[in-house]
Amino acid sequence: MMDNKTFIAAGLIIALIIGLIAVFAASSDPDGLESTAFVVQGLKTLTGQTPPDAELQENHEGTFSYESLMPDYSLGEDWGPLGGIIAIVVGTILAFLVVIGLVYTVKMATKTNQ
Repeated sequence: MMDNKTFIAAGLIIALIIGLIAVFAASSDPDGLESTAFVVQGLKTLTGQTPPDAELQENHEGTFSYESLMPDYSLGEDWGPLGGIIAIVVGTILAFLVVIGLVYTVKMATKTNQ
């Protein structure tokens, strides 16, 4: 049986491999929330392909908004697939660190309560 550190390292490596494969296997046709927004705005039909020139019409007047650091899981069109790879690696490691931080915080809180 493997120890905790080996198990965590193996999990992180598997997550990175899946993420890197996903960069190249992902569909260029949006789905989910973005696709629903295109349907609501009349830019596509429910079961149709998204037109290549479709742009979401967003009204940020009087609302909170922000620019994503890594929009669409990339670093922008200038970076190409390399930007997607970097974004996936950075995002996976950041998510890993957040989970490790939460686990550590819960562990410390339970130790102080005992």
